[in-house]
Amino acid sequence: MKLDILKTSWLDIVFEGRNQAYGAYELRKKNPKTTAIAMILGAFVFVLALSTPKIMALIESATAKEETTLDEKIVTIKLPPKKVEEIKNLPPPPPPPPKVDQVKFVKPVVAKTEEVTEAVAKIDDMKDKDISDANRKGDEDAERQFEKPVGDGPTKPVEDDNVYNMAVISVKPEFPGGIDKFYKYVGSKFQVPEVDGLKGRIFVQFVVEKDGSLTDIKVLKDIGHGTDKEAIRVLKNCPKWAPGENNGKKIRVQYQLPITIQAAAE
Repeated sequence: MKLDILKTSWLDIVFEGRNQAYGAYELRKKNPKTTAIAMILGAFVFVLALSTPKIMALIESATAKEETTLDEKIVTIKLPPKKVEEIKNLPPPPPPPPKVDQVKFVKPVVAKTEEVTEAVAKIDDMKDKDISDANRKGDEDAERQFEKPVGDGPTKPVEDDNVYNMAVISVKPEFPGGIDKFYKYVGSKFQVPEVDGLKGRIFVQFVVEKDGSLTDIKVLKDIGHGTDKEAIRVLKNCPKWAPGENNGKKIRVQYQLPITIQAAAE
């Protein structure tokens, strides 16, 4: 029988009848696998050792290339100047104002009669003449041009559109005939929903305008069943009030009041 030392079958012959649990049997049985791993690792280390100089050379060449790129000079390129288009059809400049006689203004100074060296211009001499720092002769045929006053005439009073509170005004807005007439009007126009036992208070808020009309009508609290919409409808169709006043001027006033709702008894 021919033995192959690369195989482990011969170990069974050698260790026949012996204690195979002994460590030498296990070591020899695993020897081929250990040898193969050692050869692979050795080959890898050998290849790595040979390729290390080439890897270092590649790294150095890449670094040198980056340094060369950073050392390049920045070339400045001059762009041609932009052509400015000429604006055509410009209106001609206004003609210069005509020359008018000018009278020198002499600042009055208190002095003795013998010390006066220059006569002060009289008021009659200043008529139809401009005030200047010296006497100058103007064009006698020229028409006088006076500067227009600044603004568009008398200023209009600023309209006061602020909404005032009842507590800070002098004259409060009022329904024609008083508040009792107002409640009678609401009672005659308000359509109470047909709901058993419906009663309560609706709180409304509105603005009495300068002409007495009611705007910005809001229901702050209602009792349901569409009473809020009905209250707004009644107030929109309400007759005009007497507007509120403050310092004799009509103003916009915010008004709040409750409306008591109670279903009519059958």
